Amino acid sequence: MDRTGIIVVTLCALLFGVWIFEQNKFAQQQAQYARRHPVASPTTAAGVLTNGPEVFSQLNKASARASANDVESGLIPTNAPEHFISYTNADATYSFTSRGGGLQSVRLSKYPDSTSLRWKKEVATNGVATLNAHAPAPVLAILGDPELVGDGNFALQQTADGVRAEKVLPDGLRLVKEFHIGSNYLVSAEVRLENPSDKPVALPAQEWVIGTATPMGPDDNGMYLGAMWYNGTNTPQDCAVSYFSRNTTAFFFFPRVPKTVYEAGAGNVVWAAVHNQFFTLIAMPKQPAQQVMALPVDLPSLTLDNQIPTVPPVGIQTALIYPAQTVAANSRVERQITFYAGPKEYRALALIGEKFNNNADLVMQFGFFGFFAKGLLLTMNWLHDVTNLGYGVVIVLITVIIKVLFWPLTAASTRSMKRMQALAPELKALKEKYKDDLQKFTQKQWEVYKKNKVSPMSGCLPMLIQTPVFIGFFTMIRSAIELRGAHFLWVTDLSKPDTLFMIPGIDFPFNLLPLLMGASMLWQSHLTPPAPGMDPAQAKMMRYMPLLFLVFLYNYSAGLALYWTVNNLLTIVQTKLTKNIVVTVAPAVTVSPLTPLSKKKK
Repeated sequence: MDRTGIIVVTLCALLFGVWIFEQNKFAQQQAQYARRHPVASPTTAAGVLTNGPEVFSQLNKASARASANDVESGLIPTNAPEHFISYTNADATYSFTSRGGGLQSVRLSKYPDSTSLRWKKEVATNGVATLNAHAPAPVLAILGDPELVGDGNFALQQTADGVRAEKVLPDGLRLVKEFHIGSNYLVSAEVRLENPSDKPVALPAQEWVIGTATPMGPDDNGMYLGAMWYNGTNTPQDCAVSYFSRNTTAFFFFPRVPKTVYEAGAGNVVWAAVHNQFFTLIAMPKQPAQQVMALPVDLPSLTLDNQIPTVPPVGIQTALIYPAQTVAANSRVERQITFYAGPKEYRALALIGEKFNNNADLVMQFGFFGFFAKGLLLTMNWLHDVTNLGYGVVIVLITVIIKVLFWPLTAASTRSMKRMQALAPELKALKEKYKDDLQKFTQKQWEVYKKNKVSPMSGCLPMLIQTPVFIGFFTMIRSAIELRGAHFLWVTDLSKPDTLFMIPGIDFPFNLLPLLMGASMLWQSHLTPPAPGMDPAQAKMMRYMPLLFLVFLYNYSAGLALYWTVNNLLTIVQTKLTKNIVVTVAPAVTVSPLTPLSKKKK
């Protein structure tokens, strides 16, 4: 290996070491946090909920924040006995609580809460994915002024298709919530604030909780937790969990100021959502809400078989904000909200977006190249449904199809690059002759290109066109719930890294597919000739650039590594097939370097 290669490899190794150090330091911080915040026992401590399907401790209060009323959001102030009503259909089990009079949790019966990992001794649990799990406040709890909240205790009554919650507030208003469970993970809610008296009642500003984004389990690193809202026209705004990072120092010790609350909107909140990587809870009010607010809340430690948790025990509680108003005598204020509580499955969300005309599928976060991500996702699902093959094989098929579609463009680019290489001597002579006249050299250079029908951009064209496809594939694989738990060869979950074992001594994962991806990229880079005129040192650096991709993509999903590895292997095959392509160029007009151009052909 030459000196340039040694420098590049050394830099990559240093970056890799720093990354391992940062990951281990982060894990130690989370372990210390877990030891300081143990899970409250369900049989001890007054105020802990003991008889519900989703046990959580009121000792884990919401994070402090400044508000008009200085109310700790998420704390339901009641010591009364708690009652539950559950409603089950083909999609999920909906559990309602009397504390806060809302939807405490949604257990999705078709989706497990975790998937097996080959390197762990544990297997997937028998539990199911649960939305709003362990959250300090139920969905549609109304918070704000103590006169509005009261003791937080509601009377629950089961109805034909859901649950009714009712209570009388301290100011005499009657608060009634009616939940109607539908199909396709939809729940419609109607909330009424009734004033039965003959005097108007001032209604303070309210926070209507729409849910809390929570990790799925100890293997969920919380990277994709967030709150999101949409104003009906622009791209949805997302508030990720990193927005509320407790650390005052970011990666590589750059200082940052931690945030305690996120507020946005101006009477234009069409929908708001809380989400993790694969599941979401979307609140779609019939009339746009005034604002949306999100803040971090402490959650019970997530453990498996009494081991130290590996994820931050934090969630993001989100609420719709409604302004203060007056309820006239013998009248009422009524609002309707439809909730979607289910998987981030594009086809289902697209149908809901069409039904309510609100682009609910934007919660998928496909980004700027969403067109390609949607097309690739629909193609992947179609191939899976038609062929009945596993998603790993389908990813390979899609990669092959993309390569075949781009083959004519790649072949044309290869021929153009070979012409460029054949013209290199003539261009070098021109550069030497016109070294003192850059404008003249450029003019002559383009004349040579035109005569030989060559474009210097032709070599980059396939890469430029395929870049949106790659980014679309990247975002699609990151968001596709279809890949969660999907198997392929030794891979047990295509949505996670394919960790085979932890390297002893450093407790670092050994991921095989990214290593194969890096090896295939190095092979490809050494087969690809450098562009004509490229500086030799720069060409050597480009050959070892794949090592940087290996560093940054080492812990991404196995589905992405599989796609990139197959793509690299197919590119290598293309390179070998086009290696013997013969091209012809127009004969160069040789000019003696000692003869001035002005005297030529006199």
